[in-house]
Amino acid sequence: MSLNKLPQWYPQQPAIYDIHKTYLENAADGPFFSGPLPKRAMPPKEKWIDFLGHSVASPIGVAAGPLLTSRWVDLAGKLGFDIPIYKTIRSTEYPCHPLPNMVFVDTHGMIKHQAHPKSATLVMSPSPHLEDLAVTNSFGMPSKSPQFLIEDIPRANASLQDGQVMVVSVGGTVRSDCTFLEDFVKAAELAKNSGAKIIEANFSCPNIDKSEGCLYMTPATVFEIGKAIVRAVAPIPVIIKAGIFSSEEQMRDVFIAAARAGIRAVAGINTVSMAVIDEKGQPALGPKRLTSGICGGPIREVALQFVETAAKINRREKLDLTLIGVGGITLPEHFDLFFNAGADVAMSATGMMWDPYLAARYHQNHAKG
Repeated sequence: MSLNKLPQWYPQQPAIYDIHKTYLENAADGPFFSGPLPKRAMPPKEKWIDFLGHSVASPIGVAAGPLLTSRWVDLAGKLGFDIPIYKTIRSTEYPCHPLPNMVFVDTHGMIKHQAHPKSATLVMSPSPHLEDLAVTNSFGMPSKSPQFLIEDIPRANASLQDGQVMVVSVGGTVRSDCTFLEDFVKAAELAKNSGAKIIEANFSCPNIDKSEGCLYMTPATVFEIGKAIVRAVAPIPVIIKAGIFSSEEQMRDVFIAAARAGIRAVAGINTVSMAVIDEKGQPALGPKRLTSGICGGPIREVALQFVETAAKINRREKLDLTLIGVGGITLPEHFDLFFNAGADVAMSATGMMWDPYLAARYHQNHAKG
């Protein structure tokens, strides 16, 4: 299919992740994509860029979340996303939160700062404009078994073409038989033993136990866990995934700690945690999930603020960290907003799910320019 004949996907077609099905059903039967694959003229190799020691054809990818198995990674690569991230894995099999895991929400405008209303309202129909699409993300970081992963991650790597590289996201689990740090290292070692070429340590996941999901906020924790992971998986480069910081000073201290630990890159942001309420003002996801992560277009300005501040700190402190911008990229021109803000790489998750041609549209625009 010619790039200039890319079909419109949203809102005519549903997302390639079926929000009405369980995580396991999506993993087993998805991705739900029925469109033609785009034909892409790869840029000459002299125009490829270095990403943590790997030569890639473009600096765009898929953030951790949508790519549940090797089939999803395979599709992402064929759609033109050159740096796909394999969904966060744990050291052991772990269940998903019950349905609903994703619902459409109204965030009452673009989320711009901490003073924004702390709740979003459940809506039955999403915005007709992909730029404004907002959904929750409440999965609880489920994971397949180590036996599955050690076979599937190599398949995912093998599905990509020259000029593409996959990252494997890992997370820690609070367990009784070992410390949290030890378990996090086990998850990273599982990724390494499965053939991961780059590892992203998920230090920010607002939908799980706070002891697992808010690690990025404390410099000492970032240094301790980051250094242990770096040592365990060397020479594989390690990224940490961060969320919103309370101040520039906190971000600076965390970035310095990360660089001292040997971390090579920082990705941000994750989702924005908010309460999601129904028309009666009750928790839309039930009483056990009072908050959930908001993703989609309305978090874009917060994500851009993160990148701008991160880039300033990175330059000023001479940390030499690679910066990965994530959050609210739903149109092809949004990638360039992140590059202009200082990101080395930009990634989409929600945008990719609701418009799988997002990367192809980006490549088409840049081929013209």
